[in-house]
Amino acid sequence: MTVGHHMDDVDSSTSLSPFPKQQQQNSSLSTTQFDSPMAADPESSGGPPPLRRRAPRCVLLLRHPPHFTLIDRPLPDGFRFLKPWESPLPFDDFLASDDVRSAEAILTSQGVPVTADMLRRLPAVRLVLTTSAGLNHIDLAECRRRGVAVAGAGEVYSEEVADLAIGLLIDVLRKVSAGDRYVRRGSWSSEGEFALGSKLGGKRAGVVGLGRIGLEVAKRLEAFGCTVSYNSRKKKPYVLYPFYSDVRELATNCDVLVICCGLNEQTHHMINREVLLALGKEGVIVNIGRGSIIDEKEMVQLLVQGELGGAGLDVFENEPKVPEELLALDNVVLSPHTAVFTTESLSELCDLVVGNLEAFFSDKPLLSPVLDE
Repeated sequence: MTVGHHMDDVDSSTSLSPFPKQQQQNSSLSTTQFDSPMAADPESSGGPPPLRRRAPRCVLLLRHPPHFTLIDRPLPDGFRFLKPWESPLPFDDFLASDDVRSAEAILTSQGVPVTADMLRRLPAVRLVLTTSAGLNHIDLAECRRRGVAVAGAGEVYSEEVADLAIGLLIDVLRKVSAGDRYVRRGSWSSEGEFALGSKLGGKRAGVVGLGRIGLEVAKRLEAFGCTVSYNSRKKKPYVLYPFYSDVRELATNCDVLVICCGLNEQTHHMINREVLLALGKEGVIVNIGRGSIIDEKEMVQLLVQGELGGAGLDVFENEPKVPEELLALDNVVLSPHTAVFTTESLSELCDLVVGNLEAFFSDKPLLSPVLDE
């Protein structure tokens, strides 16, 4: 199976769209913004002329960013956030209101889509800002067509996600979680020695999607003594790892497959039954991309039948629902889509959101523009 057109994990080299020209440039982005002073009245008492307040710039907030909530950080001052969940209006009517139609930016996160219809109904919008590492919830083609800039999480999450990928892999191979359960239920004293695990060093590891996160995963795999190869939309001229244009061929030549690419039409169920069978009975798959990149039903069946060696999964097709069959398997480690969530990454992400909004409304370059190869 050839995968020549899938998106790496938010990795890129050319602009998705030119940064939009603002019709009015701000001179300040503090909480209170002002127009130019009015001319002083010569008959006045000689005090400074009054200043005219400028209304804060409007940002449509599709949901309260959980990142701010989790670290107990308030939304930034200086912007007017339009919150549909606080309105008595149905969502469609809310979008049609004058206030919302004046919004120049949308702030969203994974699970709350920004559709072509929404963008058509909000003609003033010139920026879509997401707190998510993935972009499958944004209609990028419509953004390009309308000249709407897109900003993402940049490299904020890369190290955290890569760390968890390696953690899941070590857990599966060394049976850390399975061993923990074995001890807790008293099996060590009643049943004796625990099953053997397998070391990470020396494994042939394949990375699917060699973008920002994929490169961090590859770097860690190398440090553990693995040989690394990869599959991506195209060969990366700046890396020396062996490149496979066909993901099935990559799986055939690997003991471990780590999924780091983005989800789109090309990557949906890209990891199918044939790829998983090519990975083999001793092979382990780790997914920190999106659940639907793997054909989950086929993966579950192969794991139950012993045709696949193990899996470390942070993402699933129908979150938060997880196939019940996986719950009973000691060769599977499950994580509730938390790869990006550390105190450090959330604090940095909140700073990035504020920085992008300030840059946009002062007609400066975005801090983390989404780029598209």
